[in-house]
Amino acid sequence: MNTTRVKEYLTNLQESIVKGLEQADGKSFRRDKWDRPEGGGGASCVIEEGNVFERGGVNFSHVYGGGLPASATAARPELSGRSFEAMGVSLVLHPRNPYAPTVHMNVRFFEARKEGADPVWWFGGGMDLTPYYGHEEDAIHFHQTCKDALQPFGDDCYPRLKKWCDEYFYLKHRQEPRGIGGIFFDDLNQPDFETCFNLTKNVGDHFLKAYLPILERRINAPFGERERDFQAYRRGRYVEFNLVWDRGTLFGLQTGGRTESILMSLPPVVKWRYDWKPQAGSAEDKLYTDFITGKDWV
Repeated sequence: MNTTRVKEYLTNLQESIVKGLEQADGKSFRRDKWDRPEGGGGASCVIEEGNVFERGGVNFSHVYGGGLPASATAARPELSGRSFEAMGVSLVLHPRNPYAPTVHMNVRFFEARKEGADPVWWFGGGMDLTPYYGHEEDAIHFHQTCKDALQPFGDDCYPRLKKWCDEYFYLKHRQEPRGIGGIFFDDLNQPDFETCFNLTKNVGDHFLKAYLPILERRINAPFGERERDFQAYRRGRYVEFNLVWDRGTLFGLQTGGRTESILMSLPPVVKWRYDWKPQAGSAEDKLYTDFITGKDWV
């Protein structure tokens, strides 16, 4: 069964990533298993007030049911009335140090079934980086690792998925990118199952290579209240995207997923201000002028 193989990969991926992050932080993640009354369940691995991570979560979920929610059928109305099975690993990490970026990664598999018809399946996922204070070497490293993950699937794969990421993680109401992007894909079912599965695995397997070197470079940088204040302000954009635009958040809430696990992506300390602008030429201003611009890094 394809779903059995995918589930085995995802649970192993969750554990390997958590172990890598525990080594980086020095504290253990809390592990919670949960059941979904309508079908399925998952495991949430969460850290709060760690040495490095102010908050972070690496979640596995496997849910199924008799009907798809509106967030899934809005783009594909032909799937209405089908039963579904969805599984994935999703993570968000919010380091305490403002010079260490927030990061998100997700890999998932979806199958919709109807009696008398072939199953409809696809993979999705990606990873993206959200710095508060940009560093060119970090942006280049992150994007180069994303490119390396996709290189076996053709020269056009990284540019296409990079563009998709820039377009997806965009706050339309702010008219600005969420961060410096990365790669993103959805509805992947061509040319065949094995190719799609291998691409998804490559994305998951490259996450620690993409993020840990950046984290290790930044976690000991000195900072003060000014940097923490700007970090909290920019985290507000993260909240806005996840609650207003993110399809995964909507899918989880609409399918009766575990709310604590779905909303673990939100940072613990956030601020909003009315019509605030950074001082021209400041380190904070450089985030806007030099980094969250959708530029090509590799």
